[in-house]
Amino acid sequence: MKQVFSLLEKAWSGSSVHFAWQKTLGHFLAVTGGDHTVKIFDRHGQKRNEITLPGNCVAMDWDKDGDTLAIIADRCSAIFLWDANTSKTSQLDSGMRDSLSFLLWSRVGALLAVGTTKGNLLIYNRQTSRKIPILGKHTKRITCGCWSTENLLALGGEDKMITISNQEGDTIRQTSVSSDPSDMQFSVMKTDERTSTRESTVSVVVGKKTLFLFNLNDPDNPIDLKFQQPYGSIVTYRWYGDGYIMIGFSRGCFVVISTHMREIGQEIFQAHNHKDNLSSIAISQSLNKAASGGDNCIKIHDLSDLRKMYAIINLDDENKGVNQLAWTDDGQLLAVSTRRASLHVFLTKLPVLGDTCSTRIAYLTSLLEVTVANHVERELPVTVSVEVEPSFIAVGVYHLAVGMNNRAWFYLLGENNVKKLKDAEYLGTVASMHLNSDYAAALFEGKVQLHMIEGEGVDAQEERETRLFPADDDKYRILCHALTGDFLIYGTDTGVIHYFYIEDWQYVNEYRHPVSVRKIFPDPNGTRLAFIDEKSDGFVYCPVNDRIYEIPNFSPTIKGILWENWPMDKGVFVAYDDDKVYTYVFHKDAIQGSKIILAGGTEVPFSQKPLLLYNGELTCQTQSGKTNNIYLSTHSFLGDLKDFGPNELAQMLTQALMLKRFSEAWGICVLLNDQSSWNELGKACLHHMEVDFAIRVYRTCGNAGMVMSLEEIKGIEDHNLLAGHLAMFTSNFNLAQDLYLASSRPISALEMRKDLQHWDSALQLAKCLAPDQIPFISREYALQLEFTGDYMNALAHYEKGITGDSKYQEHDEACLAGVAQMCIRMGDIRQGVNQAIKHPSRLLKRDCGAILESMKQFSEAAQLYEKGQYYDKAASVYIRCKNWTKVGELLPHVSSPKIHLQYAKAKEADGRYKEAVVAYENAKQWDSVIRLCLDHLNNPERAVNIVRETQSLDGAKMVARFFLQLGDYGSAIQFLVMSKCNNEAFTLAQQHNKMEIYADIITSDSTSNEDYQSIALYFEGEKKHFQAGKFFLLCGQYGRALRHFMKSPSTEDNLAIEMAIETVGQAKDEALKNELIDYLTGENDGMPKDAKYLFRLYMALKQYREAARTAIIIAREEQRSGNYRNAHDVLFSMYSELKTQKIKIPSEMATNLMILHSYILVKTHVKRGDHMKGARMLIRVANNISKFPSHIVPILTSTVIECHRAGLKNSAFTFAAVLMRPENRNKIDLKYKKKIEAMVRHPDKTEAEEPTTACPYCAFQLAECELLCPSCKNNLPYCIATGRHMVRDDWTVCPHCDFPALYSEFKTMLQTENVCPMCSETINAVHLKKINDCTQYLKQDDMDS
Repeated sequence: MKQVFSLLEKAWSGSSVHFAWQKTLGHFLAVTGGDHTVKIFDRHGQKRNEITLPGNCVAMDWDKDGDTLAIIADRCSAIFLWDANTSKTSQLDSGMRDSLSFLLWSRVGALLAVGTTKGNLLIYNRQTSRKIPILGKHTKRITCGCWSTENLLALGGEDKMITISNQEGDTIRQTSVSSDPSDMQFSVMKTDERTSTRESTVSVVVGKKTLFLFNLNDPDNPIDLKFQQPYGSIVTYRWYGDGYIMIGFSRGCFVVISTHMREIGQEIFQAHNHKDNLSSIAISQSLNKAASGGDNCIKIHDLSDLRKMYAIINLDDENKGVNQLAWTDDGQLLAVSTRRASLHVFLTKLPVLGDTCSTRIAYLTSLLEVTVANHVERELPVTVSVEVEPSFIAVGVYHLAVGMNNRAWFYLLGENNVKKLKDAEYLGTVASMHLNSDYAAALFEGKVQLHMIEGEGVDAQEERETRLFPADDDKYRILCHALTGDFLIYGTDTGVIHYFYIEDWQYVNEYRHPVSVRKIFPDPNGTRLAFIDEKSDGFVYCPVNDRIYEIPNFSPTIKGILWENWPMDKGVFVAYDDDKVYTYVFHKDAIQGSKIILAGGTEVPFSQKPLLLYNGELTCQTQSGKTNNIYLSTHSFLGDLKDFGPNELAQMLTQALMLKRFSEAWGICVLLNDQSSWNELGKACLHHMEVDFAIRVYRTCGNAGMVMSLEEIKGIEDHNLLAGHLAMFTSNFNLAQDLYLASSRPISALEMRKDLQHWDSALQLAKCLAPDQIPFISREYALQLEFTGDYMNALAHYEKGITGDSKYQEHDEACLAGVAQMCIRMGDIRQGVNQAIKHPSRLLKRDCGAILESMKQFSEAAQLYEKGQYYDKAASVYIRCKNWTKVGELLPHVSSPKIHLQYAKAKEADGRYKEAVVAYENAKQWDSVIRLCLDHLNNPERAVNIVRETQSLDGAKMVARFFLQLGDYGSAIQFLVMSKCNNEAFTLAQQHNKMEIYADIITSDSTSNEDYQSIALYFEGEKKHFQAGKFFLLCGQYGRALRHFMKSPSTEDNLAIEMAIETVGQAKDEALKNELIDYLTGENDGMPKDAKYLFRLYMALKQYREAARTAIIIAREEQRSGNYRNAHDVLFSMYSELKTQKIKIPSEMATNLMILHSYILVKTHVKRGDHMKGARMLIRVANNISKFPSHIVPILTSTVIECHRAGLKNSAFTFAAVLMRPENRNKIDLKYKKKIEAMVRHPDKTEAEEPTTACPYCAFQLAECELLCPSCKNNLPYCIATGRHMVRDDWTVCPHCDFPALYSEFKTMLQTENVCPMCSETINAVHLKKINDCTQYLKQDDMDS
């Protein structure tokens, strides 16, 4: 709170200082102390006059207009009157003999009430100079009083009486009080039903303790309000608002009470504002503020919210405390007197004067001080002291102007200092002024004077120094004006806005509005002008194209408009009234055309005036001479957005798009990361024709189609054409059409309507834009009408679509097809059918046939179907009209089983069974075919074949029934089972002793355990153990099954033992296993069974180690018996199984298998004539001849012969010598005996060494038939084709048994033999693959060995 001045005069010391502000105007302050004078000061603290009194001043008061100050002095009966207009003092004789004690001017008239120390009253009328003395109004000194707005006078005196008198002095009411009255006031009490606003209540403090309320309308029921003792005594009180009273107490509290009867006595608010004492309260209705003074400080509250402290003024030098507070009527100044006899005046409300030029602002910061600041450019504020209290301020690029009445003072704003240039007088009181860099324009009394600020008469041309608008011959008054860098713009009472171009010194533009223009507000460049007319409507005028745009939702209370000064945000402006600012946006380049939209509103703090708008930040001027920045709610997206949620961000996105702030909107979309937000941004860019930014947006959200479309149109310069495309992209097709038609390429409108299939609109456009397109559009339109069921108009458009031009034959055919269909639809069937038959299209015949069929015109429909070669449909329609002859003709072409079925039923009904059977077959109705074959055609063989082929259940039942009638129970049982009638089949088998047949048939997945058990029990009863065991096994009763199998008589194939093994294998039961082993080993009957069954048992139980041991024993037995192939197969199967189960193979098994396999290979090699390989294998066998005891001599004989043939003479001699031993000699075949003897007698020991190949493990070179490497001591894998050891680079395996072979040798063998010598499976040489990396097989062999 700024202090304006302080007064401290020596003459006042030791006494209390009293003062009174001039009413209404507040220009003067009357002050008196203990020095017998009243001094008059102006509002700046300058003493204007001094009135000397005969004694100390008792009371003084200003009249209601502030023209006259009345003063009474101690021990003096005269009244002193000081005239504020002339500064002269006059005396008025009261005519009273006693001293004067009270003085008060009326609040509404020129009446002055004066009371005396003896209770007498004088009422003086200033206008008529009439004096009305009323003696004895009170019996003692009159101490207080007040006037009402109805000129009733209430008085209180030391006689403890309160009197109410009229303006003639007549007493109309009176009442007594309990103690001395003081501080009397008239007011309006708060009531439920207020019939009038007359001041009917007198309030008065009684004895400093209670507040007495006396209602003139209810004089018998006065109210006496008492307060808490801790508050102390009542110092003062003030009425305010709607019947509220603020009361100050001596101990520092103030309390607010209501006078409403329901609330009376209740404290609405209470605050302990001052620690020790409270001395005064003041309320300013214009400021809506309350001040309390006490101790050495003043506290100011806002009446709208008393809890809110508005300001605190500390008077640190005033140690004795504060005395009296009073505000001027306008609330601008607050005067405070202190107990130290000093007086301080504070500025609480300034006239809100300010102006802007671009981002520079000038505003009143004190009564005689103007501050110039530019916060945007970060310039330091400059304070300018002015000579007068200004009524207007103007700021320009380089200058400041202030003024009042008809004078203005101009200042030059330098970088570091302010220089006063000059002052100027005008021909009338200046209402407003505007400056630019060179000129000032002042508005006064309906005229504007434009003149240069500096340089008059130096370089400037005389006629350009000054000019008065309007010219003398123009009869209009100027109501408002503005000055931009280039133009003087003003609005008149006739509604004309003139643009005067300063550089050319002439008018360049004018706009005529229907009503007068009150206020104008150009944007910073002057290219747009907002104005308010006398109807309080707002508009924006663009002088460039002479277009006017109404501002929507424009409040009639709007005081002014500010344009956005941020250079990137052109088109944004705010309109403001006392409470709110409304943000508007002028959308210049929108696809719908230029328009203004309301973006939102922002609350403005009380009594703040907007001065400047920059990037959403509104600078407001306050009554206290400061500025306050407010961020518009419509620009909330400009802050830090990271802490906001999705809902707030979505609202900010809407704001940013409304204000065309696309970069900020992009940032919001990135935070939201939501497809709908990107789409919203993209649509807004299209709406405002921001094509490049829209491409960027749609590329980000992955809308490739939109990006490609925008890339195609972005280079278009024709505004309407580009806007048309964008309107189309946003689905605003009617607007797009209007824009296309207004563009340089109107045909685009037709293209759009065609693409949208808006054929009616397209036809209208084609008539004027492209008549040659009408036939094609007509056809499309006809298709659409046909779809919606408007066949009459569709026919008309199909006919219009026929061109008759051979170039468009396909199009014409489509139209003719449409004509045919529409004729049929509309009932002209003959014409339509003829058209369809003539037409080459099959599809048309089908479609017309379908239409006719739906219309129940079956004959014509079938005819068209037949013509179109739709035989199934034709036959179906012929069936509906019972034309069986035509159906029969079409049947060879018909594929639909349904039609064949219908035809077959008809033929069956006619008794033509053979034709019916053929038709049923075509319809795949096999049950019907079976039925006819059995019932009518006596062809059971065919019926049986069909049942076997189709597995038909119903057919099987029919055949079973047929055989049952014939007495062929076996066949009947077979077909009953096939038809899933197992119970009937079982009963039949039981009755006719055909259970074996039934049992053979029944074994399938779909048979239940109950069926199997029934059969098993039957065979058990018949003592047929094998069959009983078999069916007990099938139904899972393994114990019974095993016992029956063991009871079965032995057969050649011993099938019962095989089944017993299978039973134990499935049962996985240890007891059953042991029972079977006892049986096989002969523990029960002393008759051991063949060891191979034990082997199979172990295999079935997956006890592979036991099986392996058994296999070796079996193989050994087979070898002894000479069954080498069987022994080989047993060992091979066991070897494969162990390998599959990843169990280590016994070396004995591997060795035996290798020797047996070598023996088996001999036949193959000899058969192929490869005696060398045969000899080598025989040598290996002969070296292990003990394993072949049954055939020692034949094998040795074969070895000698093959070695001889292969040229292995030494080996032949060796084995011949063995044959010549006594135990063998007599067993040699006679035809070879002499030759062998000759070999021994005449030995030839020449023999080529055996070729060597590399060991697959260590690459050591060893004989190719050697299977043990002397180097690495590994058993080497052998080739199943040759018997030689394997080599790394010639490796393959059998596809079936996975045994290795030499690739080249195996492939050669397979050219003559197509089976594997190991597993005997058939092999195609094509499936043989050479293996490059045989490491895994070598590892396997390591494991096997």
